[in-house]
Amino acid sequence: MSTFEHAALIKNINENLAPLRKAQPDAMQGFAQLARSAMTEGVISTKHKELMALAIGITQYCSGCIGFHVKALIKEGCTRQELEEMLTVCVYMGGGPALMYTAEALCAFDAMSSPS
Repeated sequence: MSTFEHAALIKNINENLAPLRKAQPDAMQGFAQLARSAMTEGVISTKHKELMALAIGITQYCSGCIGFHVKALIKEGCTRQELEEMLTVCVYMGGGPALMYTAEALCAFDAMSSPS
């Protein structure tokens, strides 16, 4: 899936959700607040929370989750080695299907990490 463009996917998801944000502002603001609260630095670092979120996205086969959480991990300073180690846990817990999305996550990380 090396041609998969996660930056474009993130943009597309945000654009497609814009009407729902306007139509259902309370629900969408509630979800956004839940996300901010859940991912806030605490006893567990934001980077580790993002690694957990990405692992769940991979094992739930969610390309959008991969895009959003890889982007956040890069912002948090995650190294490729940290990502790879977490991805082995995904494969251990999710088997072959998780391995396929692991490849996608690596592709997204490499693409979004490289200078534009």
